[in-house]
Amino acid sequence: MSYRVILVEHDSDMLSRLAGVLKADDEFDLASTYHDAETAYGQSSVFRPTLFLLDVDDPEAVERIPSFVKDFPKAMVLGLMEKWDAGTADRVLDAGGSGCILKPFRTVDIMKALEIYKRRGQALPTRTLAFFSPKGHSGRTTMAAVMAIELAKRSGESVAIIDADLQFGDVAMFFDAVPQHNVVEASHDIKLLTPSTLGHYFHQVGEGVWIMSGPLQPEHAELVEADRLIEVVRMAGSLFRYVLLDLPMGFNPISLALAECADTDILVSMLRSGYEVRHVKRSLKLFHMWDSYGKRIYTVFSGVKNCNESHKRKLEGEMGGPVTMILPEERRIVDVTGSGRIMKDLPEHAPYVQALSDFADDIVSGRR
Repeated sequence: MSYRVILVEHDSDMLSRLAGVLKADDEFDLASTYHDAETAYGQSSVFRPTLFLLDVDDPEAVERIPSFVKDFPKAMVLGLMEKWDAGTADRVLDAGGSGCILKPFRTVDIMKALEIYKRRGQALPTRTLAFFSPKGHSGRTTMAAVMAIELAKRSGESVAIIDADLQFGDVAMFFDAVPQHNVVEASHDIKLLTPSTLGHYFHQVGEGVWIMSGPLQPEHAELVEADRLIEVVRMAGSLFRYVLLDLPMGFNPISLALAECADTDILVSMLRSGYEVRHVKRSLKLFHMWDSYGKRIYTVFSGVKNCNESHKRKLEGEMGGPVTMILPEERRIVDVTGSGRIMKDLPEHAPYVQALSDFADDIVSGRR
């Protein structure tokens, strides 16, 4: 497939350099070049472009992207950056663009980016879901793993789990995977990475599902800085439509930072002694501090023996507020996670999986 390209770049020397790269490759037909997005938008219809390369270092170009997307529905829009900026990349995706690459580029960089963004899914903002538990043995990782599988099935888009439980994470074991790279390496290298190179730090475990594993040794957790891990999460949004974060238990700098940067926080606790309701209520006080800027917060209790509506209402009475979901005890789920067979042997008709499948449907449809 060849692309008819409109190139927008404010710097004349860079414009000439990039135009030369495009002209040298038969896969790209450079229809026209412009110094600003406004002029390009007004004059491009005659060329019937299939690809816009926009200099998004210019804020006005980012603001123009919705117009390009609306009036040129058959064309893709890639942003061009001199230096990677997660905020700008997020705004490009929010505006309907297909993503960003660095300049100066090679045509292979464009092809790789288009491949990534086609795999990613719709040109829509990333959904970032953080799974938090106040105490251990909550079923948090199990829920994150099953949700990843169900989101991929329901959406047909790409889903990633980042194992941020830096001391005792076991996401890779759930999928019987032996990744070559892990979250320590990604956070260490993030300043040097772009989405295409960050992709090598993820390990595909099934159709539409990738993981970034935790450290090889618990002591390696000290090597991960919260701000760098946030950069990994935000860049991952350019690779995956859904990014799921398996957080360490309790409140610490990593769990707090990632829970705050996610758009959706899911508080998971397994019912055992009865104290779990108290722990969740105390946790919610902090999480609700972030309500003001549109964060979604959901409460889930797992391991519920009497998993019915009356028990859910009872828990809501104790909580003094809504409980999103209660999940039953499921021996079959424990078996497939403990043996690493979750990707291929997940019992789809089990009540536990059905409940999370419905929840995934709500997320994909935008109801949650």
